[in-house]
Amino acid sequence: MADTATFSTVPPIFADVPKSVSFKKLRKRLARNALQVIDQYGLIDRQADKRPKWLVCLSGGKDSYGLLSVLMDLQWQGALPVDLLACNLDQGQPGFPKHVLPEWLDKVGVDYRIETEDTYSIVTDKIPDTQTFCALCSRLRRGILYRIAREEGCDAIVLGHHRDDALETFMMNFVHGGRLAAMPPKLLNDEGDVMVLRPLITCAEADLKKFSQAMEFPIIPCNLCGSQDGLQRVAMKQLLDDWETRKPGVRQVMAHALATVRPSHLHDQRVFDFAGLAPGDDGDADDGVPF
Repeated sequence: MADTATFSTVPPIFADVPKSVSFKKLRKRLARNALQVIDQYGLIDRQADKRPKWLVCLSGGKDSYGLLSVLMDLQWQGALPVDLLACNLDQGQPGFPKHVLPEWLDKVGVDYRIETEDTYSIVTDKIPDTQTFCALCSRLRRGILYRIAREEGCDAIVLGHHRDDALETFMMNFVHGGRLAAMPPKLLNDEGDVMVLRPLITCAEADLKKFSQAMEFPIIPCNLCGSQDGLQRVAMKQLLDDWETRKPGVRQVMAHALATVRPSHLHDQRVFDFAGLAPGDDGDADDGVPF
């Protein structure tokens, strides 16, 4: 990562940030983690002739504000040779403050597109109040964002999911879905033409919360899914909170597990050839697995 001291002009988004050592460390940690993900998982091809363009999805929540800020930080430092286009999808929720994001984006000097699509009415019409809106809302939103990415010539849509989101998704799939799956840092859509990228996937939610408070982002609460109680994701978050209280650091241990998979110690014949395993092959030590 380039030394920020070599740059004479501070980008507007960081013009009035706290000068404390703790904030500087936090900002550096988030940028470092994101850059590691970008390089480790090949989110950009640094040898490509064409400069990539990313559609950065901005909801108005702390995570998406943090995502855009970290990417702008890396871009300013010369560590991210990518053009950024912020995009907010106005889904027609009653009382949505339409002025907040354009005013903030103009202030910090970011190119952006605001798209208005009334998915709110569709979701509330199709889904009873007794059920959660998340699945349908997410599908509708993702389809619109893919369309916008194509229209704007973007190679990828970039989402602000973090480490805790990935763990909660893993737990939901494990407990309710009957499969081992989380949120990958890089995913190709079904049509094969747009990437889905998550540069913050190793960042802790607690760090993003502190960052958001220090940066004084104009947070817009979600009054669609965010207004519902009893969500499965909320239950998983509470479970992880309880584990973290009992064993501090357990979230980071679990996050490490997502990147340290041993197919030979699971049961999926599609990813490990159990039938073909025979004496004389390279072994895979039990590594403490009880007999």
